[in-house]
Amino acid sequence: MATMTYIEALARGMWEEMERDPSVFLIGEDIGAYGGAFKATKGFLEHFGEERVIDSTLSEAAIVGASVGAALLGMRPVAEMQFADFVTCGFNQLVVNAAKTHYRWHLPVPMVVRLPTGGYIHGGPYHSESPEAWFFHVPGLKIVAPSTPHDAKGLMKAAIRDNNPVIFLEFKYLDRRMKGDVPEEDYTVPIGKGVVRREGSDLAVLTYGSTVHFALDAAERLSKQEGIEASIVDLRSLAPLDKELIRDVVRQTGKALVVHEDHLTGGVGAEIAAWITEDSFQALDAPVRRIGAADVPIPFAPPLEEVVLPTTAGIFKAMHDLARY
Repeated sequence: MATMTYIEALARGMWEEMERDPSVFLIGEDIGAYGGAFKATKGFLEHFGEERVIDSTLSEAAIVGASVGAALLGMRPVAEMQFADFVTCGFNQLVVNAAKTHYRWHLPVPMVVRLPTGGYIHGGPYHSESPEAWFFHVPGLKIVAPSTPHDAKGLMKAAIRDNNPVIFLEFKYLDRRMKGDVPEEDYTVPIGKGVVRREGSDLAVLTYGSTVHFALDAAERLSKQEGIEASIVDLRSLAPLDKELIRDVVRQTGKALVVHEDHLTGGVGAEIAAWITEDSFQALDAPVRRIGAADVPIPFAPPLEEVVLPTTAGIFKAMHDLARY
């Protein structure tokens, strides 16, 4: 084992896959000599060379479009959007070309699009977007959302090896705050499989990314103060969803709270809540509840950002109220 930060672990996953497979290459803005906006690719250019670490033009449409073409020719591109917000400039290439090519031509499209996502960094409305719901609606795309260094490396390696286009959500808040033990040997984390981070019998919290850690903190506080025990499920993958795990934990507890950093209205949590109601209604002892960001742009000011985004205190209150329902 080696102790790594979240961003070190996902960088290690890319490095190992580039060493293992010469068809893997990186493309993005300032990823070469500069090392990327968050330094995830620092040192890659010197080791792998400019043919495999490509500093692109300032065009997300070109980055994603070139990645689709390269993938169709047998390469495995890993494309970086400096911030998840900027992926809108490459939206057509991603949701039309990448997502639908296998259906249309029955060809693999093995590419990864890295999206440094989310708030809690005081980045304001153009650098704090959580865009997963845009892609959650599109058949043909896979979406992964690691919350730990272990999963950041393992899901990165799994995403690069997958023959489908994969949206890789990198939670900026976790980049250097989250550290953990990461196996130095080769391993992958299976796409489409969640994990229970904490066992509890009174309610289930379904979450992913940064809010996994807020939910864990809230659950420990709830246990100590109220004796209420919550199961915390880290979904890890959004497309495909681990519906079997969701069903099992919800039916064991009878109460479900879905938490995500993205805006509440139309978020991933809405689909999860609807599916739970359809699938496990008779096992529920309370309505399925959701927590997400307020339906406003993410503000710059830290006090306002704290009001808009989910917090440990807000999750604690929702868990408490749901348990007492």
